[in-house]
Amino acid sequence: MLKKFTQIFKVRELRNKILFILGILVVFRIAANVPVPGVDVEQLKRLFEGNQFLGMLNVFSGGGLSNISIVMLGVGPYITSSIIMQLMTMIVPRIEQLYKEEGEAGRQKFNMITRWLTVPLAALQTFSMIALLRSQNVLQVASVLDTIVIVIVATAGTIALMWLGELITEKGIGNGVSLIIFAGIVSGLPSGLSQMMSTFDSTQIFTYGALLVLTLVTIAGVVLVSEGQRKIAVSYAKKVRGNTTFGGAQSILPLKVNQAGVIPIIFAMSIMLFPGMIAGFLMGASNQAVAHAAAVVNNLFQNQWFYGSLYFILVVLFTYFYTAVVFDPNKISENLQKQGGYVPGIRPGKTTADFLYKIMNRITLSGAIFLGVIAVLPFIVQGMTNIQSLTIGGTSILIVVSVVIETIKQIESQLVMRDYEGF
Repeated sequence: MLKKFTQIFKVRELRNKILFILGILVVFRIAANVPVPGVDVEQLKRLFEGNQFLGMLNVFSGGGLSNISIVMLGVGPYITSSIIMQLMTMIVPRIEQLYKEEGEAGRQKFNMITRWLTVPLAALQTFSMIALLRSQNVLQVASVLDTIVIVIVATAGTIALMWLGELITEKGIGNGVSLIIFAGIVSGLPSGLSQMMSTFDSTQIFTYGALLVLTLVTIAGVVLVSEGQRKIAVSYAKKVRGNTTFGGAQSILPLKVNQAGVIPIIFAMSIMLFPGMIAGFLMGASNQAVAHAAAVVNNLFQNQWFYGSLYFILVVLFTYFYTAVVFDPNKISENLQKQGGYVPGIRPGKTTADFLYKIMNRITLSGAIFLGVIAVLPFIVQGMTNIQSLTIGGTSILIVVSVVIETIKQIESQLVMRDYEGF
């Protein structure tokens, strides 16, 4: 491990990339601690202590919401925009063509539309959050002008984080959006551990043991799913040119159990946050029917068994959905055929594509269910021990471990490109 760190800092280009990313994360954490005016700190603290929904939203925002900062929404609107655009690829043929068939130029147009869509989503979510915080006496807004200013500032904060995240991604070391969420989660660990130590009760040894077991099981599960793969044997046909024979080699095509990484968790969290946010906003409506319906939805999402079941289903569905987006068996089959490769016992072309699709569906099912179980495991333990913090902790661990694995792999690939041995 020490040798790896030494090699990383010996390469000037790689060292500069890492320092640049750390600098961006420091800028993000500074912005996350600059609050908007009019915040009642004590009321805010009480609100977060008793609200599971806001705790999840704070994790999703990268820790910016707990201070009602200028980046209170984090990269949430950008992720929501990405979800909408990914769904549109399955509905609108033109967008699917733009994303899958027009190469790098099409991807750039697709990403530009996603960025533009982020702006109205950020403004709408900021306005909804202001209304929710005002109803809880957390945020004192004197006039319409103050509301407009906060909406503009928070929207600009989200756009700035989106830009910073893309700068990180361009460096080729980790996903920028995931690293920003990761930085927000890690920054809350010291205060979380301090709070746990201050409230330590020797009569709840089982409770702390459950938390430790949950952490270890989640970490082991995420690593297992992230590293697991099915290896498909591939052979290449021999070609004879004059007296020289080319090809005839044997290779493998690795299919990962979880092609989507941490994205299904982030997508599922994004969808889960919307009903609670909208219900909280509408509970103060003057129309009694609307207010009653909002209260019913709010109470429903406060039920941990309903919340956990829906969370599990969404994680499984988004794992399949994102795998379908990033894994194209037809294209892989076409590339193999062009290179003279084939799967032994399987005809090239459509038959190979169907075979890969069938195998991918099977391994994705096991990976999606396993990932979903790990995601809701904190809810199960919470139901047995009645500890609110376990729900947030489980989701946080899931994201942190996945991001660390992905980032380490990309750093190692950068070292391999520079002909370092031992990787």
